[in-house]
Amino acid sequence: MTNGLQIPADGALDFLALGALIHRLDPGIIPFRKATTCTIHVSGGEFNTAANLADCFQLRTGIASAMVEYPVGELIAGRVRAMGVTPFYKTFKHDGVRGPNMATVYSDRGYGVRGPVVFYNRSNEAAAQLKPGDFDWAKIFGAGVRWFHSGGIFASLSETTSELMIEAMQAAHKHGAVVSLDLNYREKLWSAAGGADRAVATLARIVEHVDVLVGNEEDLQKGLGIAGPEVAGKVTATGGLDPGAFFGMIDRVVQRYPAIKVVATTLRDVRSTNRHSWSAVAWINGETHAAPTCELDVYDRVGGGDGFASGLFYGLLTGESPEQAVRLGWAHGALITAFPGDTTMATVEQVKAFAKGGSARIQR
Repeated sequence: MTNGLQIPADGALDFLALGALIHRLDPGIIPFRKATTCTIHVSGGEFNTAANLADCFQLRTGIASAMVEYPVGELIAGRVRAMGVTPFYKTFKHDGVRGPNMATVYSDRGYGVRGPVVFYNRSNEAAAQLKPGDFDWAKIFGAGVRWFHSGGIFASLSETTSELMIEAMQAAHKHGAVVSLDLNYREKLWSAAGGADRAVATLARIVEHVDVLVGNEEDLQKGLGIAGPEVAGKVTATGGLDPGAFFGMIDRVVQRYPAIKVVATTLRDVRSTNRHSWSAVAWINGETHAAPTCELDVYDRVGGGDGFASGLFYGLLTGESPEQAVRLGWAHGALITAFPGDTTMATVEQVKAFAKGGSARIQR
């Protein structure tokens, strides 16, 4: 079976993402209010996918984003280069006091029965000021881009970011690129940006331009207003995570958005902060595919969903079967939870071995 996508055979870039770059301050398992030191991770839901595809899967990727000329911007730009991602920046000057700023995300990993906590400072964020006309899409896509990607986090930042996404998606389709969206519904961000009604209205306009949609049941219900049951964590009699309820929502998604060829998500049953059951499912060109269920000892759960998306996209971009593409996404997302930070430290060999049913046995 084919995946139903018309992916260009070649181009200057295999993958281009549009989104906000952020830095995450991570005190590890210490609650932030008690922290004395932090690790800095460079992240962004859209950037993570481009970084994973470049660093682990060795594809040619780019990120279109805002960059601020000050030390935090220099730190972030250095990490973008280190991950092998080509930048396309709209540059802003910092006034030395108020910004504009590169957004800050604060988090702690939690431990055991104490869940992770995430909160934001996106005040006067440069990325929220991005608007249609800020990027020369004709030049960027004219050089050849096989796949374009953005996400619901970027859409929530301002009224202009969602319009920029639509402009970019239209340009991507004009030049033959596949378009994907990770709904990545974040209640805190949308609550500060007009609430649930604005989220549904905004994302509905964007999804009309999408070929590949990534989103779990909460994303579909809260982000798109698709009716459906609570399905997170449902386990079958044989111990696997049950994809049935998610697949039951797909018909309603495709009926509303008939251009969509792929809908995919991870399935996660959180037993404790550090112990999860993990699987993944996808509807690809009319057929359903489910990965196995595995048990994860989680070091840092941030980035697992982006890890799944990048592994899935890699499989689809390289002509793997739909079933294998889902397994690659499942395997890569699982491996990312074993590393600190938001982006990959895995190799493609590790991903392929795990996708075949590999284990954590020592490699000699």
